[in-house]
Formats: sequence, C-alpha cells, structure tokens
Amino acid sequence: MESHVLWTPLQQAGLEQLDLVENDTGVVADGLVLGIEHAVPFRLWYQVRADRDWNVRECFLQVGGEKGQALHLYSDGLGHWTDAAGAACSTLDGCLDVDISGTPFTNTLPIRRLALAPGQAADLLVAYITVPDLSVGPAQQRYTCLSRTASGGLYRYEGLESGFTADLLVDAQGLVVDYPGIWKRVEVSPASW
Repeated sequence: MESHVLWTPLQQAGLEQLDLVENDTGVVADGLVLGIEHAVPFRLWYQVRADRDWNVRECFLQVGGEKGQALHLYSDGLGHWTDAAGAACSTLDGCLDVDISGTPFTNTLPIRRLALAPGQAADLLVAYITVPDLSVGPAQQRYTCLSRTASGGLYRYEGLESGFTADLLVDAQGLVVDYPGIWKRVEVSPASW
C-alpha cells in the first residue's frame, strides 16, 4: 500500500510531503520538510525504515542538501542503536521509536507499533531528534488511545519530561490528520497524485 500525504505547520510557513510504502517486507517513509526554526529556513529530507510490525530499523536525515548535515542511525528493533560507522549509541539504549521534531509522521510509529485499544496507554522511550541541528537523545513519552474506529482514532500524546500534551486525530493508517496548533494535513484529491 502506498500513501502520499501533505502537512502544513500552523505556527509558521512550511510544508511536508510524505511518501509511505507498506508491504510484506516492511515500511518505508520518505519525507521532505521545508520549514523555519528560530527564524532560519531549513530543508530536511528523511527516510525511516521499519519492519512489518513497525519496529524502527533505520533512520536517515539530511538537512540543507548534499553538502548539509546528515544523521544515520540503525536499530535492531529491540532498543539498541548504532551510527553509520557501526559504533554503538548507548545513550539511546531502550529507545524503540524515533521522534523527529520537524514532522508529525513519527507519531505514527508508536501508534501503529503499539496498536492500543481505547483506554489503553503506554509509556515509551524514544530517540528524539531535533531539527535542523540533528541532535539526538532519549525522551520519555506516553501515548493513550482515546478512541479508535475503522476510519481512524484519537490519541493523547504526552512528553513526560516537558509536560507537553496534545490530542492527535489520525486516519485509519495512524497518520496525523490534525495536531492541534502545530500541524494540519492538507487534503489533496487522490487524482492529483
């Protein structure tokens, strides 16, 4: 299955275009984000690969084009990470998901992996990557399924260290439709893709 999604940030100018491919071998998310952080425009290209159970296995980010900054991480899907050279990233031990600050897509990873039923919640440790500087470190988060139907659901996201909370409306694939005050999906006719 292939999905094509556009999101626009609500606090400043920008746009994200995501191509998501799900098949028997796994999941590949390929996104391009144009945004502004601290009054400085940036361009981010990222690719996240997960197995078919939505366990993250690889994450590549590049800011600023061919000569820009890049970050490449690999995961065994069990909470152990290495960098592009194969060196262990022990500070990320226990992180199962990745959360990229510049995109709502990465909320889909725990939503799909956990498959929570309404009323269920899960605390998790994620590899949090800030954009555009690409610094990475562990962050504690909680996801609670508030409601779920065949057409989508509502999930409460909580940053346990920051105290930030948002109720995310998602479609049937767990892709954000509305991230209140931060991102909104741009509805595009399927025929235009």
